[in-house]
Amino acid sequence: MVGMTSSPELYWLPRQPPDWRQRVGALIDDPVENWSASWAEAVALAKFRLSFSATNALDVAARRLLSLRPERAAPSCRLAALSSSTSAHLAAGIRVGALRRGIALEMYEPPYGQYRQDLADPRSGLYAFDPTIALFAFDAVFVAAHALGATTIADANRLADELVNSFRALWTTAINRLGVSIIQQTVMPRLPCSGGNNEHRLPASGAAFISRVNQRLREACDEAGVDLLSLDAWVAQDGIEHWFSSGSWYGAKQEIALPASPMYGDLAARLIAARQGRSAKCCVFDLDNTLWGGVIGDDGLDKIVIGAGSAAGEAFLNLQHYALDLRRRGVILAVCSKNDEAIAIEPFESHPEMALKRQDVTCFVANWHDKPRNLQTIAQRLNIGLDALVFIDDNPFERELVRQSLPEIFVPELPDDPSLFPRCLSDAGCFEMIALTDEDVRRAAVYAENARRDSFKNETVDLKAYLVGLNMVLRWGRPAELDVARVTQLINKTNQFNLTTRRLNESDVRAAMAAPRAAVLQFRLVDRFGDNGLIAVAIGHMIDDANFMIDDWLMSCRVFGRQVEDAMLNVLAAVARAMGANQLNGMYRPTERNGMVADLLARLGFTTQKASNGVVTGVLNLAYFDERQTAICVEGEFS
Repeated sequence: MVGMTSSPELYWLPRQPPDWRQRVGALIDDPVENWSASWAEAVALAKFRLSFSATNALDVAARRLLSLRPERAAPSCRLAALSSSTSAHLAAGIRVGALRRGIALEMYEPPYGQYRQDLADPRSGLYAFDPTIALFAFDAVFVAAHALGATTIADANRLADELVNSFRALWTTAINRLGVSIIQQTVMPRLPCSGGNNEHRLPASGAAFISRVNQRLREACDEAGVDLLSLDAWVAQDGIEHWFSSGSWYGAKQEIALPASPMYGDLAARLIAARQGRSAKCCVFDLDNTLWGGVIGDDGLDKIVIGAGSAAGEAFLNLQHYALDLRRRGVILAVCSKNDEAIAIEPFESHPEMALKRQDVTCFVANWHDKPRNLQTIAQRLNIGLDALVFIDDNPFERELVRQSLPEIFVPELPDDPSLFPRCLSDAGCFEMIALTDEDVRRAAVYAENARRDSFKNETVDLKAYLVGLNMVLRWGRPAELDVARVTQLINKTNQFNLTTRRLNESDVRAAMAAPRAAVLQFRLVDRFGDNGLIAVAIGHMIDDANFMIDDWLMSCRVFGRQVEDAMLNVLAAVARAMGANQLNGMYRPTERNGMVADLLARLGFTTQKASNGVVTGVLNLAYFDERQTAICVEGEFS
């Protein structure tokens, strides 16, 4: 593994600068007059390649900051680590992994071996902690012990099924009683084989039993919508000696070795961030010596290195195939290059060995401006945040310039060998996936359609004529069970057009769907250029016999400026009337990123009041409400 030493290393992150320890010390001693600035500094310090000791030092500073957090700061996630072995040494790595992604994380661990008791007792510390996430981890010895009674392979399979079913029961209890989302770690494959290559033929083999359990865990997690932390895959990749220390196990029942805890924490934090919709959406590539070898402007089309016939050419081609794999699962591809545009595009259109074609790249920016400026242009054209971009460039100068200028963008530290570029992107986990929906698969196509919409808009001077010419249809209704994952995903990743920015898990959404005096509504937008997919969600409930309260109102950034909010208000008014209300109530809670909807209620005709903390409440009298005029045809019913 690139950069590997005696432990799994976060080699895709830049090394610590010389003043790193000094900056951490300053945070610990900081009187914290500006909490947001101090928190931003802590997040920046987490984005380096940290050892176990450095991770713990930063964790001390971050925990101090969290203890001094102002009331209006973003709420933290609360994770309960429910493990059959000691996990306290993993807490700092998980918290710093979350910090690296701007997430404030608090943690709870039951007394050793007491996770089942804590889960069963509503008076326990677990329930007092009130977690939002539960991480289940079962050690190899605990799991293998369940195979000792097997005398046949059928026995081993039955016992594996029974054990995984007992894990399912724990998940169900945690979800029903605590309302948490679940992360399940696979079992570390660390037990020695006694039968060699055909170990799986030994019914009571612990090593073979762990393999059986891990296979069943994957299937069970898929069926239950549980997020999987694939520890076994990382151990197979890195080698067991990098993850497990027999001394730590026998001395303290720590299955994850101390030096591996920063990597473990990063793996867990990726899942937490992905569950909040914080995975990156767009992979932006430099061209020369990144997607091909050589410089297209100097070497010409026939001299750049790409494709079969050379080791380097095949390595660059492999990266292009990896980029296409990302696109197939919904990641947007973009290009940011210092080049003449016509010259930069030529390989995509004319080189016979190129796997990537021009139509695969949603946003292509090639000019002589600096890379940070062009990356901002890409984000603006795609209408996504800078934190949704990952920038891939072989040039260390350009990488560091972007990190310094636009710290929101993730810039992996690429190895020197281009054959290792795909592995680096994969290991970095910037496109972590928890569920693959139809909307995800279509994302790249949707943004390409948006580019055509923008082109059409530029050709149409009159905005009203442009909107009419889009032939928009807004389809709305109650979500079905198969829509729950996507609805939850949209709720948790939408920040800009989101009045309350409540974060809900799938259980919360299902509970709202089942509530007798509530409404959960989803909205899809179709136009002449294609289907935008699920673009908005609204959730509300009857406060009393006369008032309907809008609890959540959020909309994807890709449909801003198309009168969708006006059409949604018409639907909300109709639904509230159907439920017997004569008043519609709304609320805006300010965050760092939803300022664009601060005056939405007032703009839509609500009578509003603003409190000293910035919260805006609004009331709309439905007796005097006239449907807002839009260029959108609305289809749907409240049944």
